[in-house]
Amino acid sequence: MSSGTTPPSPHGPSRFVDSGVRAIEFVEDCVHLVVALLLAALAVTLVIDTVRHVVVLLGGPYNLPLVVLGILDETLLLLIVAELMHTTAIALRHHGALDPEPFLVMGLVAGIRRVLIVTAEAEQSFHWNPQGIELLVLIGLILAMAFTTFLWRRSSRRRDPT
Repeated sequence: MSSGTTPPSPHGPSRFVDSGVRAIEFVEDCVHLVVALLLAALAVTLVIDTVRHVVVLLGGPYNLPLVVLGILDETLLLLIVAELMHTTAIALRHHGALDPEPFLVMGLVAGIRRVLIVTAEAEQSFHWNPQGIELLVLIGLILAMAFTTFLWRRSSRRRDPT
């Protein structure tokens, strides 16, 4: 130690790593913010398009199944975008921590939306291939996501003492 050099500080590399982690978290937050802004713009556009679509459906020849299917299709798409916005807000608030439950809910909504569309389209003429197979796959996916959501909520309750 008499050479006049000081030993390296144990805090030097740690400070460098901490700075790097903070920089990565900042970039991640910026990306989440950009995604949130794009989703908000998409939501506004979808709301306007949904209102326009509903007005066209109600103003045209009145066909109840077509009106119901059109409104369901548009509003479920809005619900999916709203869930994405909610999940992005959670990620911003908790610095990137994502909860899988909103994604499962979005998957359930998207699966149910597709089932409604396929069954409405198949009302006129149902063909086992490919509509029946698609419905079976969708039902399997919906059941798997519902079961996964159930398990996730149950395991979260065990970990959360409140």
